[in-house]
Amino acid sequence: MSLGGKVALVTGGAQGIGRAVTESLLRCAAKVVVLDLNQAVGDECKAQLDAQFGQGNCSFFQCDVTDEDTLREAFQRTVDQFGRLDIVINNAGINNEKDWEKTIKVNLTSVIKGTYLGLDHMSKEYGKEGGIIINVSSMAAFLHSPHQPVYTATKHGVIGFTRAMADAASQGNYGVRINALCPAFVDTPLLHSVENEDNMGKFVKFKDDFKDIMKKFGVLQPSLIAEGMMQMIMDSDLNGAVMKITCSKGIHFHTYEPLSA
Repeated sequence: MSLGGKVALVTGGAQGIGRAVTESLLRCAAKVVVLDLNQAVGDECKAQLDAQFGQGNCSFFQCDVTDEDTLREAFQRTVDQFGRLDIVINNAGINNEKDWEKTIKVNLTSVIKGTYLGLDHMSKEYGKEGGIIINVSSMAAFLHSPHQPVYTATKHGVIGFTRAMADAASQGNYGVRINALCPAFVDTPLLHSVENEDNMGKFVKFKDDFKDIMKKFGVLQPSLIAEGMMQMIMDSDLNGAVMKITCSKGIHFHTYEPLSA
């Protein structure tokens, strides 16, 4: 599958995992729109990407993914600028147990909204050409921690929503593949937020336990997550797949036992 001429939108795309996958997409000749809350980081990212890949291949839109109108506008601006949309990476995420309602809005609600907006612009049910949606979950959905109860809940939710929507896409002939990606600990700004009481509230007392778990399982580089992401994009057989990425096993898939009556 060639990505030349394809158009991707990446939320939380100016740093960490989002930045790594944005670079991978640009290397494959896709056009990329980067959404990020941080204006300064986004502007710097855009300047660096323009220098590396040339002008006109990527755009940056400052966007709070919890603001439904702003998010909808960002999707529309993407289509207005590049004429189409083929790939949506719902990657934006936070780790905030103190303001847990915001964590739900960013980590789960915005993923749902981003998926629906992606379908609006890509689904064959609306006369579009189809596409790919990847929702970023976490290994926290499989290895929960007392340090992150609400974060854990949101990442469970991302997997459940993604798998159900993948079935809907298949049965409804949307022409859109929808998959979930679950990295373990990744060296990103989010990972370093777990030590801050402003983020973790009363759960900050578990931070040493959390650090011990990190030491045990290791910390991944964003480039490996981007590699897994690109595999999911390129493999046209994947729909409803849940990819895990860990230090011990690398890139692999979760298998579910079939339900019996």
